[in-house]
Amino acid sequence: MELVIKETLEKLLDVLGAPYTAVKVVEENKGVYYVEIDTNNSSLLIGWHGENINAIQHVLKSLLWKQGVDSKSQVIVDVDGYKKRQEESVIRMAEKKAEQAISTQKTIKLPPMSAYFRRQVHLHLSNDAKYKDAVTTESDGEGKDRCIKIIPL
Repeated sequence: MELVIKETLEKLLDVLGAPYTAVKVVEENKGVYYVEIDTNNSSLLIGWHGENINAIQHVLKSLLWKQGVDSKSQVIVDVDGYKKRQEESVIRMAEKKAEQAISTQKTIKLPPMSAYFRRQVHLHLSNDAKYKDAVTTESDGEGKDRCIKIIPL
């Protein structure tokens, strides 16, 4: 599976004329593949607020599904660790807001974020021993305005 993802992404990047030095694929969990693109021009591949990297990820998933790759497999495309850093930042913010919700006993809304980051926040707060019995989370809103509410228990 890793080889299929790697070769498909390299072909896509070549067709796009996108500069890259290496593509690495690692299966982080069963059915979850993390793809790292190394490049000397990360801003071009990442784009404004990650728009280009998200588009590349979307096209890659579509190409993989057309090749018969299981649609339940999750493929996360990253460029020079951009998404990892973003995810860490979102998790830190969620933890701070969870602490605030616990101390004030009031529901706190996080800023709108992508489905991927909302899922990461839900999973982190529901699995972390410090927060799982103190708060619960709910998604709220529609489309690009969809966010997470952290609700104290």
